[in-house]
Amino acid sequence: MSGAAGKLSIKAGKHAALAGLIVLLVGYALSVQAASNAEPAAATVKVSEKFGISPAYSPPLRQPFDRNLYWGDLHLHSRLSMDAYIEGTRNLGQDDAYRFAMGETVIADNGVPARLSRPLDFLAVTDHSENMGLYVELANGNPQLTGSVVEKSWGGVLDLIGDLGLREAFLKIIGEYGPMPDLPDELQATIWENVARTADRFNRPGQFTTIIGYEWTAMITGDNLHRVVLYRDDADRVAKTIPANAQRNSDPENLWDALERYEDNGGQVLAIAHNGNLSNGRMFAPNRVNGKPLDKEYAQKRARWEPVYEVTQIKGDGEAHPNLSPTDEFAAFEKWDTTNVASNSPKEDWMLRYEYARSALLLGLQHEQTIGINPFKFGMVGGTDSHTGLSTTEEDNFFGKFRSSNPSPLRSNAPSHSTSGGNWEFGASGLTAVWAEENTRASIFDAIKRREVYATTGSRIGLRFFGGWHFSPSDITRHDYARNAYANGVAMGSDLPAENRSTAPGFLIHAMRDPYGANLDRIQVVKGWIDQNGIAQEKIYNVALSDDRKVDRNNKVKPLRSTVDLENARYSNSIGDAELATYWRDPDFNPALAAFYYVRVLEIPTPRWTTYDRAFYRTTLSKDTPLTVQDRAYSSPIWYRP
Repeated sequence: MSGAAGKLSIKAGKHAALAGLIVLLVGYALSVQAASNAEPAAATVKVSEKFGISPAYSPPLRQPFDRNLYWGDLHLHSRLSMDAYIEGTRNLGQDDAYRFAMGETVIADNGVPARLSRPLDFLAVTDHSENMGLYVELANGNPQLTGSVVEKSWGGVLDLIGDLGLREAFLKIIGEYGPMPDLPDELQATIWENVARTADRFNRPGQFTTIIGYEWTAMITGDNLHRVVLYRDDADRVAKTIPANAQRNSDPENLWDALERYEDNGGQVLAIAHNGNLSNGRMFAPNRVNGKPLDKEYAQKRARWEPVYEVTQIKGDGEAHPNLSPTDEFAAFEKWDTTNVASNSPKEDWMLRYEYARSALLLGLQHEQTIGINPFKFGMVGGTDSHTGLSTTEEDNFFGKFRSSNPSPLRSNAPSHSTSGGNWEFGASGLTAVWAEENTRASIFDAIKRREVYATTGSRIGLRFFGGWHFSPSDITRHDYARNAYANGVAMGSDLPAENRSTAPGFLIHAMRDPYGANLDRIQVVKGWIDQNGIAQEKIYNVALSDDRKVDRNNKVKPLRSTVDLENARYSNSIGDAELATYWRDPDFNPALAAFYYVRVLEIPTPRWTTYDRAFYRTTLSKDTPLTVQDRAYSSPIWYRP
């Protein structure tokens, strides 16, 4: 069976009252939570046991594979990041970032009280390790910096920005004093210990999780190779090791060596690359930084230390590109594809193949054929990369990336220091969704490491994705479908073990709309494989469609009419479905060919943050400014290996 066999859809706003939808969603959440928290049923002695017959037990309500859905941000900056401070985030530190994510009100650097409409479940504040806390310590008059070359040289950047602008100020300082020197080791150790202790102080196991981390900010000739580094451990262990510094060595292999040394001392750590779209072909390049081709050792290290990739964030979406996937009508989402992260080198078409997640997953299959290990075997996560201390992702609550892009009548059209254009290019992305046993640092870290995670571009779309050889169409409608799927298949992020069979594997997919957001348009399965001639191939299957639509003979789907009211920045859930679920089998399966499958879920069109700004401030936007958005979720892949 192929296509949308076994599809289930539930309407909201059209055939059912909104109250019914809320009851459905709350009931679903409570049933998951109850299953997670229930104690095992007591075993009873049966007559069969008394007479030596094989024992039988009542099945426990909680199984080892019961998992809950948690939402968070793994990439956020506070005033401790040098660029955040320079751009105007002077007041919000890491403690403020945690309080805000927990649902408390904080005063943003523009003087506006800010509070999330829904708290997060977890947060990693990941300030740049390079000169972390420099400007805060200069402002505090730290005697370790008084009269130092750091104070004399880089302290002057703040005075020059007003006259020269950020880029020119940096170039002037570099021309006079050379690259920025490191902070004294003793000061670095003190700042890092404060970072780790602050995270521990706000950690609330079972309620709100903080993850200690930092950003390793490597660039080569302005090409982005940034990584976020996250620890499983608490401050007592983490604070003993000062973060790796990309100013000393910008090769990711050097970072992995540092992570290995940390784990040799008993800890656990991982890294997350992001913004390949700003790497000018370096992020997933066929050669290492030292110029040598990828080999087995490199592939093993990268697969070990980088289990997930940040596929969407404020500086562009990194799932796919229309030049690489010309038949994908949704591949041009929130593109940043004109230059590198330093905006000093234009993009060339050949670079795109080595910058986007879907292409990298295909490259990984090809590398596995030649060197035996897949270096790009990653799951999908999202992050904000906001430099305001505020983790916000909703289109109607967009708070910008830097202080200069905080809400104001002028921000949409204002030029941005981080783009080649204006602030309107910033996207509201993104969030990480984690399927974990409990809301603790260890459980969330372990879920990331095993890749049972997915990314969204800001909304909280619920998504589960399982693959197996023994599923049937009726499995998706079972009341315990997830428990059955764990028992008889694998979850997103896993390998699907090969079996000696010619039949295709089956997949169970279940998506639910954000309870406070837009209905769903469709569920798609994205498949990638290497054909018999060694050529990378991809195909997108529309496996579950809202509003009773069908796929035509050309694999096309009639688009939904948009309900967006651009003048007033409103939309209606009179189209789309609140829930889509399906059992799907690959109609093009070849048991001899390795492949990956991941799920993309699309919402109906809604107003973009720029449209909310225009409606609120009554301003005029530039003609290039996007006005609507179709937020989406990207699952981690499931890999089939012959």
